[in-house]
Amino acid sequence: MSLKEQINNDIKTAMKEKDNAKRDALRLLSSAFKQIEVDERKELSDEDVIKIIQKQVKQRNEAMVQYRDAGREDLYDKEASEAAIFETYLPKQLSDEELETALRSIIAEVGAASMKEIGKVMGAASKTLGGQADGKRINECAKKILG
Repeated sequence: MSLKEQINNDIKTAMKEKDNAKRDALRLLSSAFKQIEVDERKELSDEDVIKIIQKQVKQRNEAMVQYRDAGREDLYDKEASEAAIFETYLPKQLSDEELETALRSIIAEVGAASMKEIGKVMGAASKTLGGQADGKRINECAKKILG
């Protein structure tokens, strides 16, 4: 069963259990999938679905910061719960130690020795670690290792 099918099944389950928060959050994801499928006229793979979920989580996290700054705890809590629901569909995220170990091997693979070659490292790391770590975390860790 693909990730998209699993999410659609979970929408049905949430409807049966009358879990409105989960149902609404998953419907937002489903509509994001359909939007991409219509715009790009393609069937989404699991990798595409993961990228969309990551984008949605990132949007929720950015909104949470803005709501907290504005003193809107009610909206902050709503965004936080949606982000938590979305994150359950993402692959397990690497710990900082695991990320650093993986990046060290990628840096050795591409032969990068200085900050000038961070582009090579980021390209290879994004392909290898794409679903397991956020691009920002990968970049910060690579800079720490190369710097």
